[in-house]
Amino acid sequence: MCDEEMTAGFLNTSAENVYDEKSAFSQTEHNIVAAYLITAGVVSLSSNIVVLLMFVKFRELRTATNAIIINLAFTDIGVAGIGYPMSAASDLHGSWKFGYMGCQIYAALNIFFGMASIGLLTVVAIDRYLTICRPDVGQKLSALSYTLLIVAAWLNAVFWSAMPIIGWAGYAPDPTGATCTINWRNNDASFVSYTMTVIIVNFIIPLSVMFYCYYNVSVTVKRFKVSNCLDNIDMDWSDQMDVTKMSIIMIVMFLAAWSPYSIVCLWASFGDPKKIPAPMAIIAPLFAKSSTFYNPCIYVIANKKFRRAITGMLRCQTRQRMNISNQLPMTASSVPLNP
Repeated sequence: MCDEEMTAGFLNTSAENVYDEKSAFSQTEHNIVAAYLITAGVVSLSSNIVVLLMFVKFRELRTATNAIIINLAFTDIGVAGIGYPMSAASDLHGSWKFGYMGCQIYAALNIFFGMASIGLLTVVAIDRYLTICRPDVGQKLSALSYTLLIVAAWLNAVFWSAMPIIGWAGYAPDPTGATCTINWRNNDASFVSYTMTVIIVNFIIPLSVMFYCYYNVSVTVKRFKVSNCLDNIDMDWSDQMDVTKMSIIMIVMFLAAWSPYSIVCLWASFGDPKKIPAPMAIIAPLFAKSSTFYNPCIYVIANKKFRRAITGMLRCQTRQRMNISNQLPMTASSVPLNP
């Protein structure tokens, strides 16, 4: 009994010490990170709110495919509205400012929105594949089909973000002390099993699905171009290519954003966590959060309809003065969700 009490006391003391540890960064370095977070948060919130307002104003943009983009915008707003402010406040404070419960909530929400993003990007890839490569199947998909796929992405995110709170691995401050994440400094069997499962289920498998979908999309497009039959296909081909190009860029950027975080987790799983440099420990989650402000830029650069809609909205043009759509037949993924 005494041994059990001593062990429990030691674990509790260790858990508390994690929040009392001295940061690996100087206050100047913390202030630089805080300035970046504040700037990125303002840009991300404002740009993603503009994207949502665009869908509110232009009913013709509320298609099945764009419903996925709307959900992606909500994940970006979640990180920018919750993750950035808490991390920036802690950086200005010089250490984690919100205690144990705040750490659990912060880390869980960041993992939740991150997992939801990659799930939704996988749904986008499946949509592109069915629309372009399997139109016979794609045209049979209803709004309910897309809703179920989107809900599945959110539920998957709920499951994996909740597991560390329940006891599979755990959340704790990183060595900088200004942000909370998976407790990769405690690389026990629980952490290793959780990390490897998450990387397989939420990184390798989704990326494999995306690669398969977009590889087949590229093959199909090349085949149609060689046979010169694009004009005979019953779909707005230019619009579909815009959406596909935008989706591919988003996935490439998402991969670039989350790869450093995956490397840190793998390093912690199979190496010595104490040897992970502090700059890398802070850069990895910052990279992971970066998708929140570059996604709106991708929408504008890679999609002509979005570009015309956002430009017109910022210029306060009325819907009657704008023409962001065309009169070509629409595929299932282009049919408006709302009458």
